Amino acid sequence: MAHPAKTTTATLTALLLLLGPAPALADDEDPTAPPGSTTTSPPPEVDSNSPGLKLADGATLAPAKVLDIKSVVEDLGGEERREDTNTDVKFALQAEVLFPKDSAKLNPEANARIKAIAEEAKAQKATDVRVFGFTDNLGSYGHGKKLSRQRAEAVHDELAGHLGPEVTFSVRGYSEDYPIADNGSEEGRKKNRRVEVSFPRGTTGNSNSNSASDINNTSTSTGNGDSVSYSAATSPTR
Repeated sequence: MAHPAKTTTATLTALLLLLGPAPALADDEDPTAPPGSTTTSPPPEVDSNSPGLKLADGATLAPAKVLDIKSVVEDLGGEERREDTNTDVKFALQAEVLFPKDSAKLNPEANARIKAIAEEAKAQKATDVRVFGFTDNLGSYGHGKKLSRQRAEAVHDELAGHLGPEVTFSVRGYSEDYPIADNGSEEGRKKNRRVEVSFPRGTTGNSNSNSASDINNTSTSTGNGDSVSYSAATSPTR
């Protein structure tokens, strides 16, 4: 009777050894944000001997961790979105308000929106700007990669015209990667077709605004336009 039990245990142990532990995601990993799209800050120093800390006998403090507070403001149509955290300011503009369908040529309305973002970058004294483009999952991945990159470059070029050479840009196209909505509906795909512009928050940044046209920003570009974070996403079928 004991032998079958031993066999079962050995088999399960062997399977666990073969499969190994499941991969773990970092606690602060955001599946909708590309690597390098946020500014990191070290955790605050905490004095465990401070008289203001009331700990039970034998208790110890857990490692200090920065909790990021996020404020999100979106216009009624969802065409423009602003996110403010402890460290960054990010604007997301739907591709439809920036470009014609399946095109990387900026329309006239886009210029005013991009200028407002540039003014906010100036107000935040930003010297590093990220411009990232994204599409939905319709069409081929390769086409989306090319189009999202071209759209990010178009936004970068317009931003660079308003900002000085001291600003460094990181420009990338991610195709359908890092969606912020469900691609199963047109409403979700429309949100995923976007361009995002982000930069670190300044120490004397001004208050939040409901629209990029109500804010001021600054940015600068390197020769190859490869060092700021604004994302432009579009769908190969739009």
